Amino acid sequence: MKTLVHVEKKGPLARVRMDDAGRHNTLTVEMMTELKARLEAIAAARETVVVILEGRENVFSAGHHLGEIQERDLHGVHALFELGYALKRVIREMPQVVLAKVRGLAVAAGLELVAASDLAVAAETARFGTTGIRWGLFCSTPGVFLSRNVPRKKAAEMLFTGRLYSAEEAKAMGLVNEVAPDERLDAVAEALALQVAAHSLDVVELGKRLFYRQYPLDEWTALAYATEVIVRNSKHPDAVAGIQAFLDKRTPAWQDGIERPAPAPK
Repeated sequence: MKTLVHVEKKGPLARVRMDDAGRHNTLTVEMMTELKARLEAIAAARETVVVILEGRENVFSAGHHLGEIQERDLHGVHALFELGYALKRVIREMPQVVLAKVRGLAVAAGLELVAASDLAVAAETARFGTTGIRWGLFCSTPGVFLSRNVPRKKAAEMLFTGRLYSAEEAKAMGLVNEVAPDERLDAVAEALALQVAAHSLDVVELGKRLFYRQYPLDEWTALAYATEVIVRNSKHPDAVAGIQAFLDKRTPAWQDGIERPAPAPK
């Protein structure tokens, strides 16, 4: 059986590459099952701080495989989308920050992967869209994460027109963090990832959990929750060591055992 998802570890970074050229990296059951398993293994190993999720040179992901949807009955389609749900839960709940690195097309459920990721960087030639409406299948599930990344009117425009948007348009609406020339995309994505990976995995994990759990709460409930989190965080061994390093004017050393590049001289 062909491997559809390749993993490469580089210090505190894990590069996860979807590679199904013949099907344009569509999220087939096979692709989603393998991607979910790879991400779960990375989460459990706790050997990295950032996952860089990427596709091929000309396509990040073309979304769900419409042929699979067409050939299944209602129960089969439900099982397919339940697998997609589980995959997005892994992305959201794993301790590592997930950074989507986009070349080529990211449409429909492929765009959903970008929107569900914590950070995203795109090549200048990348294109984004919720194109399902063109074929009579409204992008209901991609719309959930899209509408939590971009302003409401822009999300509605994308969902109801089905047109493609440039990388610069995606950045302007808040779907991606940075846009880079195609030849510099790897370097720009790695530089952003390493900024995150310089920090304690335990603290990144609790920060990620806090960030998403407080978001739907009203501000006073969110503040009360965040207060409890930061109080407990203050006595975590990495916080104790980090604060002492700040007071001693030195670089902190974390206790997660993850190998990191030496900090650049100031």
